[in-house]
Amino acid sequence: MKIGFLLFDGLEELDMVGPWEVFTMAGKANPDAGIECITISSDGGTVRCAKGLQMIADHSFADAPAIDILLVPGGQGTRREVGNAATLDWIAAVAKSCTWVTSVCTGSMLLAAAGPARGKRITTHWAAVEMVRKRGEAGAVLDDVRYVRDGNVVTSAGVSAGIDMALWLVGEIWEPAFARKVQRQMEYDPAPPYAAEV
Repeated sequence: MKIGFLLFDGLEELDMVGPWEVFTMAGKANPDAGIECITISSDGGTVRCAKGLQMIADHSFADAPAIDILLVPGGQGTRREVGNAATLDWIAAVAKSCTWVTSVCTGSMLLAAAGPARGKRITTHWAAVEMVRKRGEAGAVLDDVRYVRDGNVVTSAGVSAGIDMALWLVGEIWEPAFARKVQRQMEYDPAPPYAAEV
């Protein structure tokens, strides 16, 4: 099970690192699952994320191996990448052979523009819902949900919602009991100190 994480300048750190933690934790919890996580950018070089974190990709578009799951993060960089033909073409080509095609936040905008999520039900960060709706590429852009599945496309809302999506996917691929084990190992039991304002 090879999971490829798309990297680009301006990606939101937790959009990528949250699911990365879930899948790599799952791999440690069950070595027999054969989970391998890799990062891929257009040129295989270094990207600077939205909050300044730098990451070096394992592969470029040209030398990336086949993957089973694609994860596209969101962040301010998606506003540029949605007009980048090389990125959209790569997503479209790779998605054809993936078992699952996933995104966090405005990564769903790239999936819709590239084709895998075109005409499908998707979600994104609450602040980007109207922007993605106005593009008219998705069948529906849902709000007030953590993640949405439409066929083999799974999109999640913003930032921390990617963790929920990745845990759900672990349960779907293997079994819920295994996902619960991973969740416990991560000590993922959200209880924020401040309740949301109504």
